[in-house]
Amino acid sequence: MFEKTILGEPASKANSRRIVKFKKTGRIMSIKSKKALSYAESFKQQATSIDPLISADVLLYCKIFYRTRRPDLDESLICDLLQGIAYVNDRQVKMKIVCHDLDKDNPRTDIKVGELVT
Repeated sequence: MFEKTILGEPASKANSRRIVKFKKTGRIMSIKSKKALSYAESFKQQATSIDPLISADVLLYCKIFYRTRRPDLDESLICDLLQGIAYVNDRQVKMKIVCHDLDKDNPRTDIKVGELVT
């Protein structure tokens, strides 16, 4: 089982993209926003991977404490970031319990990941 509280407010994956144009090639790409990149870096610093990683189907529980009511409830970036930390691949997530709560002074996410028993 993996259990951890990650400090900080996660970015919504759906709303955390920005369009950039590379000067050398002229190529246009969609990349993660600064908020999403910052949260991902902070997440990696705070989370310690379990050994072995869970390889079976999993149940993911997230209680996300936002600063305000404005953000959409979105755990998808967290699911991506848990790859290689709690489980092998986020396709293993077969059941989710995701809750929205408020804490303007201490935004965070309480996370629990366990093997799904059917």
